Amino acid sequence: MRRLPKLPGTLFERHEITVEADIFRARQTVGRAMDALEAKVIRKTRLVTAVSEIFRNGLIYGGGAVVIIHCDEDDRMVWIDCRDTGPGIVDMELALSDGYTSGGGLGRGLGGAKRLSDEFEIVSEPGVGTQVRLAGRA
Repeated sequence: MRRLPKLPGTLFERHEITVEADIFRARQTVGRAMDALEAKVIRKTRLVTAVSEIFRNGLIYGGGAVVIIHCDEDDRMVWIDCRDTGPGIVDMELALSDGYTSGGGLGRGLGGAKRLSDEFEIVSEPGVGTQVRLAGRA
């Protein structure tokens, strides 16, 4: 699977998501990273909402995930990578479309996270896994 280039900025924190409680902790870390950049509340809320969807997908569909959070003080951006080694996404266009779900959800996860983020990129390979990168400007 093609990997995205190195994240900009410096490492803020790294998390492994293996249970539901890990999603909560990783979300809090993203919030703290936005606070460190003195983000406006609405900007912080948008990014935390977006990563919630991505982290949950990593746990449910990827069987767990590794989350890396970077702060780029120069650009006032928080960057997040979420990688899993799950089954991957066969049809990316379909997966990003509103209403599509491979589970029992509303089908707004990936597309909604993309809309809530200032930067969003996803790479996936069936049988190998998925990497989602998103960022929010403070």
